[in-house]
Amino acid sequence: MFRTRMLGRRTVVAAAAALAAPTVARAQAYPTRTVRVVNAYSPGGTADVICRILCAGLTDRLGQSFAVDNKPGAAGTIAAQIVARAPADGYTLLYDATAHSVNPSLFAGKLPYDTRKDLLPIFLSLQTPNTLTRNVKFEAKTIPELIALAKSKPGGLDCASTGVGTVQHVSLELLNQRAGIKINHVPYKEVGAARNDLFAGRIPLQFGNVPGSVSLRSAKEVTCMAHTGPRPIDVLPGVPGIAEVLPGFETWEWNGVFAPAGTDAGLITRLNADMNAVYQLPATKARLAELGALAPANTVAEFTAFRETQIAFFAEMVKSANIRIE
Repeated sequence: MFRTRMLGRRTVVAAAAALAAPTVARAQAYPTRTVRVVNAYSPGGTADVICRILCAGLTDRLGQSFAVDNKPGAAGTIAAQIVARAPADGYTLLYDATAHSVNPSLFAGKLPYDTRKDLLPIFLSLQTPNTLTRNVKFEAKTIPELIALAKSKPGGLDCASTGVGTVQHVSLELLNQRAGIKINHVPYKEVGAARNDLFAGRIPLQFGNVPGSVSLRSAKEVTCMAHTGPRPIDVLPGVPGIAEVLPGFETWEWNGVFAPAGTDAGLITRLNADMNAVYQLPATKARLAELGALAPANTVAEFTAFRETQIAFFAEMVKSANIRIE
């Protein structure tokens, strides 16, 4: 099993060094006009909210608009293709999420671009565990109870996600594999529809993410059963990790910014430094903390390495769980 760990605080030092280092790109006039940030997801979701926080900070810092252009669809491949084919001048960037690392194996040989070669990592803007939420009337309240119930009813329980091949789907399949159980995957086209059915009790379980679960803390109909991180989460006090029952269990929801292949390395380094700087602003930190959006400082090299571990992890899961797009 391939595993990843959250990027450590040590990267703050590296980010600060990048901010201080004079580069050719910093001496050049950039940006001199609006930068288009193609977001692979719909308005209102976690990826859109985090993207807009980052872009607003960049707009203030650099004096030109970083305009979000939502182009959802086809598991993020529509937006990725737009940016992969864009001029490599820094004025068209991609904002993508976890599907970026699933797609090379999920759509093996069918993508209209090469994920590794055509899209260059700039900045990891979000890394947060997934969560398992239950309707309060569902009889299993803990992961041990859920495992026992699932073993007593093989194939008799359902769990929602927002689509085949999503990290939430993969989290369910990993739970099935590690616990030796079979909980059925029920994919939804949008998170709102899944949440409505969860609240109504039409489906008992849903995998989501920490920011989405934070917004449910006051709900009476549902509660967060567990998360997929390796350590406690401040904004979800008392919620245990699945790893407490199944050691090593770990999956991540992540967001990041990418540039077309051929973009100047100095410009990518500068953008990484500017994005890290935005994330160090007290107002940005406070907003991200409210959302439960973990945002470690990171360098271009670290984000590139992280993407590789994620691509490898999802390739293994897609194969072992026989995940297919029909």
